[in-house]
Amino acid sequence: MTEDWTKEWERRIVNGVYPLRRYLGRSNHSVVFLTECKAQDVAQAAIKILPANPALAEAQLAYWRRAATLSHPHLIRLLDSGRCQLGGHNFLFVVMDHAEQNLAQILPGRPLTSDEVRDLLPATLDALAYLHGKNLVQGGLKPSNFLVVDDLLKLASDTIRPAGERTPSTAKPSLYDPPEAKNGRMSTAGDLWGLGITLIEALTQTPPAWSRERSESVSLPANLAVEFVDTVQRCLNRDPGQRPAIPELVAQFTQAPPAPPASAASPVMHEPLVRTLTTQISPKIRFLVTVITVSLVTLWAVWTGVHLFQTHASVQQSASITPESPPADSPPAAVENPKAAIAAPVLHQEIPDLSRNARDSIRGVVKVGVRVIVDRSGNVVAATLDDRDASKYFARAATDAARKWKFAQGPDQASRVWLLHFEFTRAGTTAHAAALR
Repeated sequence: MTEDWTKEWERRIVNGVYPLRRYLGRSNHSVVFLTECKAQDVAQAAIKILPANPALAEAQLAYWRRAATLSHPHLIRLLDSGRCQLGGHNFLFVVMDHAEQNLAQILPGRPLTSDEVRDLLPATLDALAYLHGKNLVQGGLKPSNFLVVDDLLKLASDTIRPAGERTPSTAKPSLYDPPEAKNGRMSTAGDLWGLGITLIEALTQTPPAWSRERSESVSLPANLAVEFVDTVQRCLNRDPGQRPAIPELVAQFTQAPPAPPASAASPVMHEPLVRTLTTQISPKIRFLVTVITVSLVTLWAVWTGVHLFQTHASVQQSASITPESPPADSPPAAVENPKAAIAAPVLHQEIPDLSRNARDSIRGVVKVGVRVIVDRSGNVVAATLDDRDASKYFARAATDAARKWKFAQGPDQASRVWLLHFEFTRAGTTAHAAALR
């Protein structure tokens, strides 16, 4: 697939159902766009498109159909899949939940701490235990396939396939593929290899040095955290039978009670330690974000003060020149909106749509503050909770709505910071915006 095709496809509609709204990314054999899935009432979804190889297409569609039947809190949902034509060429597509972030986007900026990696592992191992219990493999463990959806860590599902089944692919083998995968077969132990490579990259920001043809073992970086060295070495054993079992890792990284016998059923997570990747920010980065936010707020406050002064002076001058001019027609009185009163700089205000059960559960007023950063064109580019103690359901509803607000265009290149106040009651939801000063 060429870059020109990517640009041309943005705005097309796949099979008359899935609009290609925005280009999200690509690999050497696929491209991903933002779309929607009206059939399942999903406003924002991701659609992956890849060439339809005649010899492999039907098998790939069968894998996706099987994965779509799976249900696990730490696996991305597959919503639809099929064939399509774009630019006169045949392609396959799969529609899935849209992730707000993935691990590959974080690592260029900083490595994860040991504690953060320990927090990611329980959810990862829980999902792998679920798949392996069904004789399936995830088949593509790497940083870009560790995703965050609605504050939950999830593994990509479009790579899932039966364990041990020969699955020819047009994709070139990568560092994340185990040595035994060269014959097209992937065992459950193969997922442990991908996990080991990902742990090294997450902790050091650099994948290990290893040649599939020349090296007998993976060379571990010197700065790998000591507590993970033994686990990573075992995950990267060239003999699949020598790699650790999932129950063993579950017991190690969840501080669970003694592990059950090897013949026991799939493990149960006792204390999930998963935290969303979006909140895993080091103190230094948190301080930097605070400094930037304060600077933006100060710039906005200065501009607002100057603008108000100039407007006031203009009104006074106009009044002194035309004292006897008849007043202009008064604008009609504002119609009260039961949902909210929109301030002048706000062009569009999104009000959260709560379920009946959620609204019936409200006692009094539930207040949620969301801090948003608005770019020059008036679009919200970042939204974070102002109150971490807010109810998770209402906080998520408010944050999702805040991202869809639209403000008037800014006067300069600087971003602006607003605090959106949402108030939920049984009667309805109100919201208003306040510029931070």
